Amino acid sequence: MTEVSTARRSRITPEREAELYEAVLELLREVGYDAVTMDAVAARTRSSKATLYRQWGGKAELVARAVRHSKPGGMGLDEIDTGSLRGDLHALTMRSDDCTMEQNSALMRGLAMAIHGNPDLLKAFREHLIEPETAEFRRLVQRAIDRGEVREDNPAIDFMIHMMIGGFAARTMIDELPPTQAFLLSYIDAVVLPALGVPTA
Repeated sequence: MTEVSTARRSRITPEREAELYEAVLELLREVGYDAVTMDAVAARTRSSKATLYRQWGGKAELVARAVRHSKPGGMGLDEIDTGSLRGDLHALTMRSDDCTMEQNSALMRGLAMAIHGNPDLLKAFREHLIEPETAEFRRLVQRAIDRGEVREDNPAIDFMIHMMIGGFAARTMIDELPPTQAFLLSYIDAVVLPALGVPTA
């Protein structure tokens, strides 16, 4: 199955794939998930609908991959290694400017509502976003454990992804303000690192 999927996806160049993903994100921001159709994506990207279905199988898969692709460096936590957990988390935060964070926050709020009524979208998000990001954060924390920064039995480790997503998602709901670099850096130092037993001074 993996070989078939890889062969199927290889028909589109990385540059063309990036263009398609950006067009999907534009449509999502304009009309929301429910109103996005494969016909609309095909028209926006000057692609055939058959090509889109052959490449991604359906809208949920395409949307999840587009959101994953939009993450800074495709998330890319493996590319970050500053020598400290605080440095790693700060470096990750600094990959997105405030304007991008505001756009992504609005996009994710809309998708979160769509996920509740769409099992296919939930499945795709788990496969392409939630599970990979959870694994990447675990690797990042494991490095901190190996360095002696974090105790291996610290119960907060299991809630790392919850803390990181929570701060980003709750900013608008609670404060009616978009997440910003300054807010998230302060949140990491005040909440995430103390929970993991890492000094910030």
